[in-house]
Amino acid sequence: MSVTPHTVSDVMSHAPVAVGSHASYRQVVELMVESKVSALPVLAGEGRVVGVVSEADLLHKEAFHESGPPAAAQLDEAFKAAAVLVEDLMSSPAVTVHPDAPLAEAARIMARKHVKRLPVVDSEDMLEGVVSRGDLLKVFLRPDEDLLTEIRREVLEPISPPSALDATVEEGVVTLKGSMADRSMVPVLAKAARAVEGVVDVRMDLG
Repeated sequence: MSVTPHTVSDVMSHAPVAVGSHASYRQVVELMVESKVSALPVLAGEGRVVGVVSEADLLHKEAFHESGPPAAAQLDEAFKAAAVLVEDLMSSPAVTVHPDAPLAEAARIMARKHVKRLPVVDSEDMLEGVVSRGDLLKVFLRPDEDLLTEIRREVLEPISPPSALDATVEEGVVTLKGSMADRSMVPVLAKAARAVEGVVDVRMDLG
C-alpha cells in the first residue's frame, strides 16, 4: 500500500527551480520557459525565500510597452514594467507554506491568495521545495483499494462497540453501508471518512 499523503512534504517537488534576486528579466523568462513553470521563488543569501516572480509580474512590461504615462493607480505596475532585475519585478514578501502543513491548509492559502504555486520553506524561510495545485490534486489519484484499507482501519475499526458497518470505494467515492444502533454517530463517521486524503465524497447506505 502506498504512503498516505497528509502534509505538503508528501506531495511537493523537492528539487524546485528558483532564481536569484539579481537575475535579469531575460534570464527569468528563459528559466520559466525551460522549466515549464509559471512562477519562481526568488532567493537571497544561502537560499532564503524573499519573494516570488510570476508570469503576471513579467507581463507588466508588455502591458506598458506602448502606453503613455501611467496613472497614479498604476505606478507600481509601471515600476515593474521598467524593471530589469528580479528584485524589482518580484512580489514580496512571498506567500509560502511549511512542509508539515496539512494539504488542506496549502489549498486554502492558494485559493485565498489566488496563486498556483507556493514555495515551501522551513522556520528560517530557507527553500525546501515547491507545491503546486497539480501536486495537491494528485492525492485524488490514490487507488480505491488504498482508500478502502484506510477507511476500514482509521474510521470503522475504532468504533466502540463494534458496528455492522463496512465500506466500498469507487472512483474515490466512499459508501458506508450496514446498520448502526447509534444514529448520532453517522455525521461523525461521515466527517472522519471525508478527512481521509483522496476521498472525493462520502455516501451513506444504512439499513
